[in-house]
Amino acid sequence: MTTHHEAASTVADRRPPTLVFVHGTNSSSAWTSGLMSELTLRGHRSVAVDLPGHGNEAFYPRAYQAPQDLEALATEPSPLAKITIDDYVERVVEVVRRARRHGPVILAGASQGGVTVSRVGNAIPDLLERVVYVAAYCCVDLPNMAAYLSTPENSESLLPLVEAIKVADPAVLGVNRLNWRSADPSVFDAVKQCLAGDFTDEEVSRLLNMLEPDESATIPMAEARGEAHTWGRIPRTYVRFTRDRLIPLALQDRFIHEADRLTPHNLTDVRSVAASHVGPFDRPEVVDIFAELAGR
Repeated sequence: MTTHHEAASTVADRRPPTLVFVHGTNSSSAWTSGLMSELTLRGHRSVAVDLPGHGNEAFYPRAYQAPQDLEALATEPSPLAKITIDDYVERVVEVVRRARRHGPVILAGASQGGVTVSRVGNAIPDLLERVVYVAAYCCVDLPNMAAYLSTPENSESLLPLVEAIKVADPAVLGVNRLNWRSADPSVFDAVKQCLAGDFTDEEVSRLLNMLEPDESATIPMAEARGEAHTWGRIPRTYVRFTRDRLIPLALQDRFIHEADRLTPHNLTDVRSVAASHVGPFDRPEVVDIFAELAGR
């Protein structure tokens, strides 16, 4: 809950903002290390959050190591099964509160990270200078990520190619477990087509080795709608990735239109970058956008 002091200080604060970045599914803060470095070298404050069960807390099943035991990989329990969206929100709120002591905070998220951004916006709107969605889910009319997967705007998504990499039943294991280390050429092709169409083969190989196998299966079904009276009061930016094959451009535009309809007096600041789903986030166009937002 935001205190009166925190709310009042937000209005008067003219110190440089801190960018707090939330990663997407099956990944970690390492994905935005290049963006964080570039912003820091330009004189901006930035920090990337590792959500619970990711980064230094990531879980790698024993059966995931080479030589892989695919039968065991499909059944080995995961501690991430107990993690919920509330855990994600709590982690990010803690980081935002700490960063807020030093000035305004811009909260950004990529892909599934948009769910956490919206929920944090609902929880502590007075502590956020701006929310930014980078080719991210921004649920407004429909309750959660999963609901948007069956919309007409998502019909051209290549997500089913990645879904085919799953090696366990999420309903049984409680996590979406993907075998990024598979030697099957179809895995490499799925990642390149869906996530990294602009990447070289060498870059895709590095990408595969950065991905984490487990992600809580509850997040796509979690309530994720931004609320007009809280989240809807925060200035927002949506960075469209026009070559995204996981969240098609039509679905990104739907998110923008729904948000603008909910808050007609707080319209979305829309930017466009010719990038695939995973960027990379340190490409100059993306860095320039965040540098501009931080300089306001």
